[in-house]
Amino acid sequence: MLERYYQELLNFCSRTVRNRDAAADVVQESYARVLAVQHSGQAVPEPRALLYRTARNLQIDQHRRSEVRGEALHPDAEASAAELDNLAAPQACEPDVAASSAQGVNALLATIDALPLRCREAFILHKFDGLPHAEVAEQMGISRKMVEQHIKLAMDACRRCKDALDGAPAAATPASTPALRRRKPARE
Repeated sequence: MLERYYQELLNFCSRTVRNRDAAADVVQESYARVLAVQHSGQAVPEPRALLYRTARNLQIDQHRRSEVRGEALHPDAEASAAELDNLAAPQACEPDVAASSAQGVNALLATIDALPLRCREAFILHKFDGLPHAEVAEQMGISRKMVEQHIKLAMDACRRCKDALDGAPAAATPASTPALRRRKPARE
């Protein structure tokens, strides 16, 4: 977890604290608190969001302590206080956004998993393994045109899944969902 979010959290804190060393202290304390929560046995479904929220709260606490002591972090302390109060973590770190993102990924994976076997194979080779259509066709022993049809069918399914997640009305008509025709076996 440390390596994964450390740099982006440090950059986030540095923008508000305006002191790289103080920001590093806030990040370190944030990690210590989140790790303490994890070690206590509580489940932390979104550690990144918790790290950002903890860092933000630590910065606010630090600012309030300095105000009580009569210390100003910098000459424009009131503007800084207002900035800290309005400070928010990136939207992707918010728990509800992260949860809906995870649900969206799971829905897309289920959609891909529900594709016909050869269609799914062509789609994965092209989109996930990065193979061009010609290489997918060669590897699967099918024509390039068939690969294009498989990928189009998979992309349409993914698009419908995304539209359903976004709440768009379903436009699934027989014309918009082409079915792949199976070749009839050659008669002997």
